[in-house]
Amino acid sequence: VQLQASGGGSVQAGDSLRLSCAASGRTFRGYTVAWFHQAPGKEREFVATITRSGATDYADSVKGRFTISIDSAKSTVYLQMNNLKPEDTAVYYCAADRTLIHSSRRSPDQYDYWGQGTQVTVSS
Repeated sequence: VQLQASGGGSVQAGDSLRLSCAASGRTFRGYTVAWFHQAPGKEREFVATITRSGATDYADSVKGRFTISIDSAKSTVYLQMNNLKPEDTAVYYCAADRTLIHSSRRSPDQYDYWGQGTQVTVSS
């Protein structure tokens, strides 16, 4: 599956953005899909994931502010980001995998398919 991430931009603290991760070639049916972010000089970090069964998981830093969801056609995964903070500034990547173990869902090494990344910049 090929992934196309979009929706990033430059916003003020407290604003909202919605990122999209579109699948091409096939749908996300049977995949676990996740969002990661990477700030300059830092490692890629887990943000949120939605499993094949629709279960969601969030990093503590975004819990209550971000929501991951998938459309009914299983072709696009969204990351709704509310009350953005300057520390959310990073390149956001979506990733997908069919075979990862649930306990490994937060590890970027476990994902085989990646989108190209979209920049989110939050100013104070």
